[in-house]
Amino acid sequence: MIRDGWMHNHERLWFAAYLVHWRGVDWRAGYALFREHLLDGDIANNALSWQWVASTFSNRPYFMNQENIDRFSGGRWCRTCRAACPFRAPYGELETQLFGTQP
Repeated sequence: MIRDGWMHNHERLWFAAYLVHWRGVDWRAGYALFREHLLDGDIANNALSWQWVASTFSNRPYFMNQENIDRFSGGRWCRTCRAACPFRAPYGELETQLFGTQP
């Protein structure tokens, strides 16, 4: 993204969810980062998408698990990753881990 100004829609959501929910970064910092570096960024859509991921106006935050990443990246991200995956759990477990609740 910083090198070429582009990032796939799913990657944007995963990155936003990781920053907001796993790292505790305020959504406004992510909004500013995308606004500065994405060439196709729409200011209003960018702001609303970050707020949606953070569940600013909702009780249903957006987050993902490894299965979601693997499916929508065609295995590209997970196949070569050697890190201890914080996303490798069912949605219910991740929701409890991140928010202390389950659906």
